[in-house]
Amino acid sequence: MTETPTYRLLHTMIRVRDLDKSLDFYTRLLGMTLIRKKDYPSGRFTLAFVGYGDEENTAVVELTHNWDQAEPYELGSGFGHLAIGVPDVYACCELLAAEGVNIPRPAGPMKHGGSVIAFAEDPDGYKIEICERK
Repeated sequence: MTETPTYRLLHTMIRVRDLDKSLDFYTRLLGMTLIRKKDYPSGRFTLAFVGYGDEENTAVVELTHNWDQAEPYELGSGFGHLAIGVPDVYACCELLAAEGVNIPRPAGPMKHGGSVIAFAEDPDGYKIEICERK
């Protein structure tokens, strides 16, 4: 096995169609911070990095907005979900639902025992697992 003591996860990238809606969802509704954002006019795309800490110490989410993407992205079957830890899954789901966010799996205990979870969808339909972490 290769030694990897200095390896770490940097970010997960997802493509988003409406960057403003996605930034609102991840920052205002889920409490992440916009860490950095840069336009690349020659490539006609923008990258925005959001997260709960700085990129030096925590993994973040890279939101890629291709300016000419008119149609929704096909989410595919390989990607599962992002997981966010919150102190109260029920309260988080209430806040998200009040903002019109789709909650396909309401807050409650896992079927086979364990923690309280829920699933929400971001503006592009990506699944976000909300996990209770006190």
